Order: sequence, then C-alpha cells, then structure tokens
Amino acid sequence: MMRLSPRSLTGQLALLILIAFLAAQFISLWLFTGERGTALQASLRVETAERAAAVVIALEEAAPDNRPGILAAARSHHAQFDVGESAISSKEIGLSAVRSRVTDVLGSPREIRAEEVGISPRDGRPMTPPAALAWLRDRLLAAGIAPTELRLSVLLKDGSWLNVRSRNDLRDFQLPPAILGTIMLSLVLIMAALWLGMRRITGPLRHLVQAAEEMGIDGPAFSMPRGGPDEVRALSDAMERMQARISGMVTDRTRMLAALGHDLRSPITALRLRAEMVDDDETRERIAATLDEMQEMVESTLAYARGVSPDQPMEPTDIPRLLSELASELSETGQQVTLGTMEPVTLPVRRTPMRRALRNLIENAQRYGAGAVIGLSRMGSDVVIYIDDTGPGIPDAELSRVFEPFTRLEQSRSRETGGVGLGLPIARAILNAHGGSVELKNREEGGLRAIVTMRSAVGREEYRSWTR
Repeated sequence: MMRLSPRSLTGQLALLILIAFLAAQFISLWLFTGERGTALQASLRVETAERAAAVVIALEEAAPDNRPGILAAARSHHAQFDVGESAISSKEIGLSAVRSRVTDVLGSPREIRAEEVGISPRDGRPMTPPAALAWLRDRLLAAGIAPTELRLSVLLKDGSWLNVRSRNDLRDFQLPPAILGTIMLSLVLIMAALWLGMRRITGPLRHLVQAAEEMGIDGPAFSMPRGGPDEVRALSDAMERMQARISGMVTDRTRMLAALGHDLRSPITALRLRAEMVDDDETRERIAATLDEMQEMVESTLAYARGVSPDQPMEPTDIPRLLSELASELSETGQQVTLGTMEPVTLPVRRTPMRRALRNLIENAQRYGAGAVIGLSRMGSDVVIYIDDTGPGIPDAELSRVFEPFTRLEQSRSRETGGVGLGLPIARAILNAHGGSVELKNREEGGLRAIVTMRSAVGREEYRSWTR
C-alpha cells in the first residue's frame, strides 16, 4: 500500500504546518469575505434608499406625463422603479436604516415599507426553503453570502406607491493580488524558517544515527555531534556515556573469559599427565577423550573471547581472495567447497578474526550440508557473502537460537558431529565487531543459506582511526 505521508521529521512537520497555515488562511478569508459582503450589502441598501427618495421627489414635482420618463431614467440592471396602486412590500417594520435614510432625504415622514428576501441566483425568484432550513437562509442573508432582493415601497402624495426592486447578486470572490502576495510571502518565510530550524535538529540527529550505526563494541568512540538544541546535545552525551559503559563491560567480560580459559589449561595438562599413569587402557582412553573435549571447549571459549578483542589492527583485505583460500583449504579436508559469482571487493578488516568467522560458517555448511557454494556481490553500500549448502536446513523457529553460545541442534553431543556449539556465536561476534551481521535462511530449493553483510562505504576518518 502506497504511503502518502512523508517519513522524515522535517517532511511531517512541514506538512502539518502547511495544513494549519492553509486552514488559518481559509478561515481568515472566509471571515474577510463575510464582512466584505455585509459591508457591500449595507452600502447597496443606503444607495437604493437615496435613489428611491430622489425618484420620489422627482415624481412629485414633475407633471404626470413625465413620470414614465423619470422611472425609465432611474431604472438600471440591478434596480427597477415602478409606480402602482399597492405596495410590493407588506412589512411596515424592519430595515430601519433604509427607512430612516429615505425619511432623511425626503425631509418629512412618509409611509415606508421595506423588506429583503433571498432569491435564486438562476432565475431571481424568491427562495422558499423548508421551515427546518429557514435559519440557514437567514444566516446566509445576514452574512451577505446569498443573493438578495431589496423591496422598498414609498407612499407618494397622490396615494400611489413607488415600488423599488434592487437586486444584490452574489459576486464572484476575487482574491486581491496584495492579499495573495502576502499569503505566498508568509508561506515562503514560514517554510524557510522551518527548514532552517529543523536542519539544526535533524542534522545532529542524522549524525547520531550514523554514530549508532558505526558504534562498535571494541572500536574507537565515534565523534558525537555537539551542535543543535540542548536536547540533542544531551542525547549525544548520553549515547557517548552508553558507548563507554558497553565497551567497558565487553572488555571486562573478554578479559574474564580469556583469563578463565587460560587458567583452565594448566589443570587440564596436569590431568592429562596423570591419566597417562592409569594402568587400565579403557579407563585411560576415556579420561583422555574427556580431557580432549574439555581442551576443545577451552580453546573455543578463548576463540570466542578473542573474536571481540581489538588485539589486531585493521588492514585492507581482498575478500574474494580470502574466500578462495578458505575454499581451497577446506576442500582438502572435507566436503567440496566451490566458488560462485565473485565481485572484486577490498575491505578493511582484522584478517585473522575475519578468516576464523568465515571458516566457521563454511565448516558448518560442510558438516551439515554436504559441501558449500560461496558467492559475493554488492548491494548498494553493502557487501553480501552467500554460503549455500544442500543439507536438511534448520527449523525456522531455531534459526536465531543457533547463534546463542553452546547451543547445538544435533542431539548426539558428539564432538565429531556437533562440536561444542560456539562456531556460529564466534562468527557472529567477529562480524558484529566489524560492523557487519550474519543471518541464516532456509532455501526454497532445499538447504541452508548463511548471509554475511558487511559495509563497503567506510569513512576516511574512521578508516584512519582503525589503522592507527
């Protein structure tokens, strides 16, 4: 489903402000046009009243034969003047401003009737809405929004009535250029201020995102942004302290594991010497097998500890060549490992730990998948290594659990068939320390695929800090 709203903070805030600004301008223009319509309507009433009073004076002073000419001269497109025996308006009260204006011009009180009715914009006939909607008609008339007709009747001295119909059509709304220019200028200034303000916020936030992506558990501390608002600077300080705590915790854990693995070597060696003194051959062989298993667990634990240890410098490494060397070596001692599509890639890595991580993944494919096929390709700024096998695969629920230390899906507990359960955790720890990742997926055609993702875009300052 297409996403219509913007995803960025700047875009969402800009859209919200734009909607609020347009809504505010629409309400302001609606109020402005309402007041403008009311003012025009009041002005037209006064004008009609003055014209009607002038026509009354002219009719009463002129000869009866001249009345048709006076009425014809007074008529216009919006106003009709006629003399009749009866009044066209029956309201003796209402429109006091019109009545008082006619009286002021005439200088003497007259019987005046005036009313204003709503008319249809198509044929000019009076509107007769249902009783339930009468209130809406009255509001439209009061606001000067609907077209109206002013009906004014003035009693002449001879007993006849001057009837005036003045039509106030609904004028098309035209936005003055000055108002339109002011709206556009305000919108441009608001958006410019928003862009400058959000840049001060989102710039450091993007730097924080980059710092979080580049943050390694054993790498150098990434430069945190120091600009922007106080909240962003406080977040930068908090992330810097968090990185320091994580690095210290991992360093302490690594030292503890290394010390523990190193200290276990001595008692294992002593037990191996004492086992040689056992006379019973079967017992001696069982003790030796148990000590070998303990030795392998210790070595694996040390390898796991060294996998996140910065004891080796970063160096540019030809990744396809490294994979080719591993494929050649492992094919000599196990199932066949073949190379698929290989794109040329050079990455700064710690060569020995990276070699160990890739070796563990390939050996896992050899042991459980009857061989492996390795491919390497680029995906944007990432380098992706595929290690495919044709084995039985892993249940989807277990794909993430196999990366936990000492986890073995093979239930025989034999070192020849299942190892000690640290191969995949060691590989993941090494790749994570390089800013990469590894995941397992079952292939549709059968077998398992290990996907190693490494970043190929490395900043110049970051590379210099790695190679110091």
